[in-house]
Amino acid sequence: MKAMRLLNRYVGRRVALAIAMALLVIVGLDVVAEVIDELGDVRNDYQFRQVMEYVALTLPSQVYDYLPFSALIGCLVGLGILAGNSEIVVMRAAGVSLWRIMAMVIRPILWFVMAGMLVGEFATPYLDQLADGRRQLQRSGLQSSVDDGGVWSVEGNEYIYINAVFPGGVVFGVTRYQFDEQRTLQSASFSTRATYNQQQRHWVEENVAVTRFYHRDSTSRAEADKLVTRIWSSELTPTLLQQNILEPENLSIRSLDAYVGFLGQQQRDTGAYKLAFWAKVLQPLTVIGLVVLAVAFVFGPLRESTMGLRIFVGVVTGIGFRILQDMLEPSSLVFGFPPLLAVCLPIALCFLIGGRLLRRAA
Repeated sequence: MKAMRLLNRYVGRRVALAIAMALLVIVGLDVVAEVIDELGDVRNDYQFRQVMEYVALTLPSQVYDYLPFSALIGCLVGLGILAGNSEIVVMRAAGVSLWRIMAMVIRPILWFVMAGMLVGEFATPYLDQLADGRRQLQRSGLQSSVDDGGVWSVEGNEYIYINAVFPGGVVFGVTRYQFDEQRTLQSASFSTRATYNQQQRHWVEENVAVTRFYHRDSTSRAEADKLVTRIWSSELTPTLLQQNILEPENLSIRSLDAYVGFLGQQQRDTGAYKLAFWAKVLQPLTVIGLVVLAVAFVFGPLRESTMGLRIFVGVVTGIGFRILQDMLEPSSLVFGFPPLLAVCLPIALCFLIGGRLLRRAA
């Protein structure tokens, strides 16, 4: 029993180290590409230092996204090293079954899966919103400007644009346009900052500049006013703003579940958010499915292959898995089949192919 525990730890350490290295390399390459891409948007207060801060804040999100791919590559590399050193052969000769080796590999994977779930549920939604809010504020400043980075909302006859949304119910650059029933502009206002009061359930605007328009017959006049603070009653809440400002895949499972229910009550399309919900819920199965496939490759077709070929096969398999996901998920929205099915099919295919290869190797 003691020898088996030592063997479990040894194999687990090798696989965990290989996965960590694969994750480091893949995320590192993506960080470099992200920095280069963001440098094209440098303007105003958004300079190189701010670019690096933005990329650092979005790093946990990238780690979460690349975890399944890294698990696949890491298992191929880790087990490939053991196979190349004939350690797998010694284990099998000592009576260690293939399924026992599979359990040794999956055990450290579960720690990565648990860490990934915690990061995706609690860290990435907050950090992604903070990164997006800071970037948008630095790019647009506290000016009444409208570009592609903010968020629009409509409430009745009022159109609202917010430059930057921060976690905790703080927004910057709030522009509001009030129209009458004939779609004639009645007032326009801009406040540099607004804070949500959780108890009173309203926003408190600061440094408000208001322009009111008066129309009579064929003449019109405008009257400007400035206020230090102003109460703004709105159906918008910090949670709704987060759900609007972030992509569905960047939201937490709880937020996705709540927003799907909200959209359902409004009789609006929920397909994209259901896809993101099931993709996050089933990510542990995605990781394990790819690991099963990697183990099957090492004990099957890639038993005598070089390390370079194993890495190449892992990259091609990961890309193929991603392409299949990218094809099925939009197809579910177009053709109307359940989002759960679109998420489950690639995972089931991994288990099916991996299971068949493992049965042959056993």
